[in-house]
Amino acid sequence: MNIQPILENDFVRLVPLTENDFEQLFEVASDPKIWEQHPNKDRYKKEVFENFFRAAMESKGAFKIVEKNTGEIAGSTRFYDYNPEDNSIFIGYTFYATKFWGSKLNPQVKKLMLDYIFQFVNKVNFHVGKDNIRSQKAMEKLGAKKVDEVIVAYAYEPERLNVVFEITKPK
Repeated sequence: MNIQPILENDFVRLVPLTENDFEQLFEVASDPKIWEQHPNKDRYKKEVFENFFRAAMESKGAFKIVEKNTGEIAGSTRFYDYNPEDNSIFIGYTFYATKFWGSKLNPQVKKLMLDYIFQFVNKVNFHVGKDNIRSQKAMEKLGAKKVDEVIVAYAYEPERLNVVFEITKPK
């Protein structure tokens, strides 16, 4: 199972993240509004985002999200925490430039990722910050169900309370 393939449809392209993507991705992430509801509200600061980016690279499952019409980098997402015993994986650490909020981009990205990963696993989980209502609503629109609340130890960042959402493989 390759958790960092190139995935694309007519609207979006998910490309494996490389070290060379840091500056362009930080340009997107440097907007404080993106992180307002996020558990780690200061990721817009370069020194904090550097930790986020380092963890993304270490995950070997991170992508930059490219809007195909314009070629613009819209954000980032990743696969992480594959669990062979549970036959599950997480999708998360997703963020978008505010201009893409409310667009069809997030559902397109999640559909690409889910369609791909359900070839290999039966369950996909998502960590969402307890106070991140915007992302929780987006999860519900995708058909994900709340299944738990857990403390998440973000790589190189403080632990935070998260809601766990789950989508199971269609039969």
